[in-house]
Amino acid sequence: VQLQASGGGFVQAGDSLRLSCAASGLTFTAYHMAWFRQAPGKERQFVAADGAYYTNSVKGRFTISTDNAKNTVYLQMNSLKPEDTAVYYCAARWRNSAYYNVPDAYTYWGQGTLVTVSS
Repeated sequence: VQLQASGGGFVQAGDSLRLSCAASGLTFTAYHMAWFRQAPGKERQFVAADGAYYTNSVKGRFTISTDNAKNTVYLQMNSLKPEDTAVYYCAARWRNSAYYNVPDAYTYWGQGTLVTVSS
């Protein structure tokens, strides 16, 4: 199984980015997909999952979506802020798990893509 994340970069506050995560080696529709992030010196934090759940700090700015035909999950990030700076990870958990915001609930992880937002 491989989750390949991409799309990170260096942007200015207020800009947008779209992250992508292409999955291979698994039955994509059997898994819920999510994004987490980890800022320097901080624990990994839930960002978005299941097309519907978001951490409060990104609600209204970020949108998670999936393309089952491409086995890909996206994270559209708008109105970026310096506090969004982090390494972003995609993750997959088995569909019978309800713990969408718990890292330990996820079986597979991507390698991370760095997002840096400058003020």
